[in-house]
Amino acid sequence: MNVDEVRAYCMGHPEATEKLQWGDALCFKVREKMFAVLGLDQVRLTCKCSPERFAELIERPDIRPSPYLGRHNWVMLDRLEALRNDELKDLIRQSYEMVAAKVPKARKKAQKAVNEKASSARKHKKGSRRPK
Repeated sequence: MNVDEVRAYCMGHPEATEKLQWGDALCFKVREKMFAVLGLDQVRLTCKCSPERFAELIERPDIRPSPYLGRHNWVMLDRLEALRNDELKDLIRQSYEMVAAKVPKARKKAQKAVNEKASSARKHKKGSRRPK
């Protein structure tokens, strides 16, 4: 996978957002909680994984514990080709699912209210247009 494919895959998850942070880091978030970080200048990918998967992955070439986040089972791929495409997608999906499952319910409800309000505003705006 290349940078554009990784970005498209991350953004394909429900409620996924992206934000450029820390210079060249494109952070992918679900309800404001980070699930993947894609380095753009120096291409690399950071994701959360289970403790078992973490132990397995850091034994592979070009994969190491992520600086600052490694103690929380985040890995850094120094190059996207460190995993096959199917493995890379699986890693991103698992990271997304783990992070999304831990988002506090209050935040989920607040985000749902924001989404409903935005949807309602779009519908109202669409219905208020006069024909030409």
